[in-house]
Amino acid sequence: MPVAEPLSPTREPARPWLVLLGLAFGVCVTNGFARFAYGLILPAMKAELGWTYAQAGWLNTANAFGYIGGAVVTMVMISRMNPSYLFNFGLITTAVSLFATGMDPALWWQTTWRILAGFFGAMSFSTAGALTAQLFQREPKKNALAIALLFGFGGGLGIVLSGAVLPLMLERYGTGAWPRAWTLIGIACFAMLPLSFWAAMSVRPPKQAVRLKPNLPLRRILPEMGGYAGFGLGYIVYFTFLSAWMTEQGEGAWLIAGTWVMLGLCLCLSPFLWRPVLSRFPNGLPLAMILTGIAIGSAMPVVWPNGPGLVLSATIFGLCVFMSPSAVTAFLRHNLPAESWGPAISLFTVVFAVAQTIGPYAAGWLGDYSGDIGTSLLVASGILLTGAACALLQRPLRPAPEQAVKQGA
Repeated sequence: MPVAEPLSPTREPARPWLVLLGLAFGVCVTNGFARFAYGLILPAMKAELGWTYAQAGWLNTANAFGYIGGAVVTMVMISRMNPSYLFNFGLITTAVSLFATGMDPALWWQTTWRILAGFFGAMSFSTAGALTAQLFQREPKKNALAIALLFGFGGGLGIVLSGAVLPLMLERYGTGAWPRAWTLIGIACFAMLPLSFWAAMSVRPPKQAVRLKPNLPLRRILPEMGGYAGFGLGYIVYFTFLSAWMTEQGEGAWLIAGTWVMLGLCLCLSPFLWRPVLSRFPNGLPLAMILTGIAIGSAMPVVWPNGPGLVLSATIFGLCVFMSPSAVTAFLRHNLPAESWGPAISLFTVVFAVAQTIGPYAAGWLGDYSGDIGTSLLVASGILLTGAACALLQRPLRPAPEQAVKQGA
């Protein structure tokens, strides 16, 4: 995820926790609903519209293409516009895009709105972190907690709400009710807009100063980049095809709903689990550990295809998956000067976004070729383990602070 270079301090809002909730609602819309709820509706759309797995995967690839464009535009515009305006514009256009998705079953229509949901969603998602960084500026621990809760709770909330409602609704009304699912998501998005709009306008940071980007030690951070590319390739397969695989195994709507709710709850809790690890290690070990956990969660539905196995899979996957961007951010903060954080994170964002576009379509094609989408989950697990091996090769770029003190002495 793109994170802007630090903004200069501003007056903090009077109710910062309520502001954080509003910003988290924005992430719920752009991440939980716009990116991941599709995986819950996909089985019904595939059955009703006669899609192949490749066609179904293509729509999340299209969404990822839109995300790349939105992220790039936002990185250009954020130095020229107030991030609050970008956040609100991206939020309302994302809500409109999701609402419109259910109006026509044609693949071109679906592709158009999935691209636009990714493009506009990236605008809000990219600026949410910059706005949240302005909260609790004099309390670093609270500031770090706020940023972690923004992404963990925001994304997790969308998955909990989607998982608790959509599978049961589609079971009751049948696969032909998939347009209603998109309408319901759109209504939920519109309901969250007022608090999100108010929250964004309560934090009005000044424009960023234009700075020259420093040179980055590209060769020395290649292992971490390779690990992050593996994350982008592999994680999205689980979100896209888990429900489709469970449906083809004959699992009921209650188990699908329970699995996704557990996934979302674990996403909300994950910042508290990983915070000590991210703060301690300045090398690639945190990312390697996280990718290993995601790989185990991805393979477990196929290896242990029953209720306990699926719930445990969602637990492990949920506790790990959203911490990969945090691991990369922590690694860069440990090893690079502050003026390099923004450009470095932007570079990692591009690597992740490009890799993410390949995963869904390639996994769908493999599922069609093998006749079993479970094969794609296993291959994704292998890719994630390969990424973990790459990350494990990453060494610190400079001595840790305590080591530097000893050497100076």
